[in-house]
Amino acid sequence: MKLTTLSGLLLVGLVSAQSVNAASIYAGQAKAAAVCSQCHGIRTPSADAPFPLLAGRDVDYLKTALKQYRDKTRKSELMNAIAGSLSDDDINNVATYYGRLKP
Repeated sequence: MKLTTLSGLLLVGLVSAQSVNAASIYAGQAKAAAVCSQCHGIRTPSADAPFPLLAGRDVDYLKTALKQYRDKTRKSELMNAIAGSLSDDDINNVATYYGRLKP
């Protein structure tokens, strides 16, 4: 009986952890569609845009770059303005979303 209860608790914990992760991906997808995709696209670059494709990039690289743009230690007027409005959660969600995409 105790083993069944423990197994049930572990299953609930795993489902909860996956739900939290999925919510982050969906939040990242929504933010990317609203903010990033106009220049960077989602899976392919926007037409005639000179901006790099983000799909499939290293998640840690994307997080670092976005934080540097937000903190203005990496200079780009456009990216400093856009990233300046992103929270740490936004940055984590967007980076995770783009990092999981196949270009």
